[in-house]
Amino acid sequence: MQDMASAGKCSACFLLIMVLLLPGVHLMTKQQLKNSGKLVKKTCMGKHDVTEEMVGDIQQGHFVNDRNVMCYIACVYSTSQVVKNNKLSHEAMIKQVDMMFPPEYKDAVKVSIEKCKPVAKTYKDICEASYFTAKCMYEADTEHFLFP
Repeated sequence: MQDMASAGKCSACFLLIMVLLLPGVHLMTKQQLKNSGKLVKKTCMGKHDVTEEMVGDIQQGHFVNDRNVMCYIACVYSTSQVVKNNKLSHEAMIKQVDMMFPPEYKDAVKVSIEKCKPVAKTYKDICEASYFTAKCMYEADTEHFLFP
């Protein structure tokens, strides 16, 4: 029974991602982005054995220095289609911002992505690269940082 529930969650997550990536999808509001991130968050939390206490305040800059939290962040990025060949793809990040983010967020978020681009290159491990990139992006622009 639990396997079927997990399969349903994965299917729903896949469906959400596919809908978001379809050509012609309109830009999302900040609230719509947050809502779509809830399913990704739930899926990645289960995969990496983290609690709401560990990851619930990332949006506010609370980054718990824990391997599972690092891999949770990598899972969110991977599910969001910005991990290519086990590395963060800054080009894919820019593309996702262009496709999905509200106009008032686009420029600021792209500046953060560019500013933090070198961070990922200092880590061979995707979990560490994702964690420290997300942390950099938060520190670069707390106002426009969005993370499930």
